[in-house]
Amino acid sequence: MKELLRTNNAVYLSYAQAVLTDAGIDTHVFDNHTSVMEGSLGVLPRRLMVLDEDLIRAKKLLADAEPLGASADWA
Repeated sequence: MKELLRTNNAVYLSYAQAVLTDAGIDTHVFDNHTSVMEGSLGVLPRRLMVLDEDLIRAKKLLADAEPLGASADWA
């Protein structure tokens, strides 16, 4: 598995997962439980992981799905 993104933004993470799932790409969130254990203060980011062979396609899908001129944490 490869890390596609790392963020403290739960809204953006959910959005990214939805975009990828709709395209048929399986995702896994790493560090979700660790983040909850620290109180979800945003100190420990969550990582969105995809299979190695899906990484390039997933990056393109997310880039195409972001609003024009938005940063990775636009939500």
